[in-house]
Amino acid sequence: MSDLKFAESLSRLGTESAFVVLARAQQLAQAGRDIINLGIGQPDFKTPGHIVEAGIKALQDGQHGYTPANGILPLREAVAADLNRRHGVEVNPDHVVVVPGGKPTMFFAVLMFGEPGAEIMYPNPGFPIYESVIKYSGATPVPIALEEKNGFAFDAETVLAQITDQTRLIIINSPANPTGGVTPKEEIDKLVAGLDRHPHVALMSDEIYSNMLYGGRAHVSLLQYPEIRDRLIMLDGWSKTYAMTGWRLGYAVWPEACVDHVTRLCINDHSCVNAATQYAGIAALEGPQDAVRDMVAEFDKRREVIVRELNALPGFRCADAAGAFYAFPNIEGTGMSSKQAQDRFLDEAGVATVAGTSFGAWGEGYLRFSYANSTENTLEALSRIRQLL
Repeated sequence: MSDLKFAESLSRLGTESAFVVLARAQQLAQAGRDIINLGIGQPDFKTPGHIVEAGIKALQDGQHGYTPANGILPLREAVAADLNRRHGVEVNPDHVVVVPGGKPTMFFAVLMFGEPGAEIMYPNPGFPIYESVIKYSGATPVPIALEEKNGFAFDAETVLAQITDQTRLIIINSPANPTGGVTPKEEIDKLVAGLDRHPHVALMSDEIYSNMLYGGRAHVSLLQYPEIRDRLIMLDGWSKTYAMTGWRLGYAVWPEACVDHVTRLCINDHSCVNAATQYAGIAALEGPQDAVRDMVAEFDKRREVIVRELNALPGFRCADAAGAFYAFPNIEGTGMSSKQAQDRFLDEAGVATVAGTSFGAWGEGYLRFSYANSTENTLEALSRIRQLL
C-alpha cells in the first residue's frame, strides 16, 4: 500500500464547480434521466465553418510542429488588428501572448505576483479559478464584493479602499461570470484614476465576454486607458465569441515588463499552443463576423426570456443580465440555500444549475443559470422548477 506524501499546496487548490455539476448531470442522464443543463458556460453553437476549414487546411498543409511559445506572429498580428478595430487601441504584437484558453493567463498572472505575504483582490461572486489559484500561490485572497443592488458591478471607491501595501494584483471581470454584470465606464474611470496613488499594484482585466453585451451597452476595455498600460494584463480569447471552447485558444496583452516572464512560464508549462488551432484563430478574427453577431442576437433573445421567467418563479427575483450568457437570480425567497436549490433542482427536477456559493461566499442566496441552451429547453427547465417549488 502506497504512502504518498503530496505537497501541502494541493490542499489549497479548488475546482470549477460547473464541471462537477456537469459530471453529476451526465451520470443521471446515463442512468436514463431526462436532464436539461443550464449549468455549463459553453455556447450551444458550432464553431463557424470557415474557422473549422482553416484548422483542417493547416493540418493538411503540414502545420504539425512546435510554434513559438508566445504564439505565431500572424496570429498575434491578427489579435492586435482586432483590438484596434474593436477598442480603438494600438497593441504591439510582441506584447500578445497566446495560450491554451483563458485559464493559463489567470494562473500565470497570479503566480507572477502571488506569494506568502502578498494580497490579491478578486471579484466575489466571481469565476472560481481566481480564488483557487490565489490560495494555491500562497497569497491572501481579498474579495471584491459584487452586490445585486449595484447590478453586480464593482464599486471603485470600495475597491480602492481595500488596497494595502501588500496588494500586488487586482482582478476584475466585466462582463462578468457568474452574474452577467457589466461595470459602467464611470466606475472604471474612478478605479483607473485612483490607481495613480498605488503604482505598486498590477491589474488583470478578464474581458473574455467582451463581445457579449446587451441593451445597447458598449464594452469598456481597460486597454483604452494608456496611463495603466504599463501594469495591465488584458485577457481575452476565442472560446465564447466564436464557440471555440474545445479548441483551447486564448490570449492576453501583457505589459512589456511581464512579457519575458510569462513567456518563460509558457515554455515551462505547455511549450506552445498547437499549430492548427492558431491558424483557425486567424480565420476567426480576419473572416466574416456574421456568425458572431447572429449568436449574440440569439443570446439576447434568450436573455429576455430567462430573466422574465425567472422573475415569475415563486421566491425568485432576477436582475437584468447585462452581458455574457448568465442570469444570477436571488433565490432567498425559496427558503433554500444555494447548494440545496442546486441539488434539488438537479435531483428532483432534472435541471442542472450552479450554486452561487460555487463562485464565492458572496454568492450565497443565488443560483447561476446559463442561457447557452435553447429557449425551448430553458422554458421546459423553468416549468419543471416551477412545479417543484
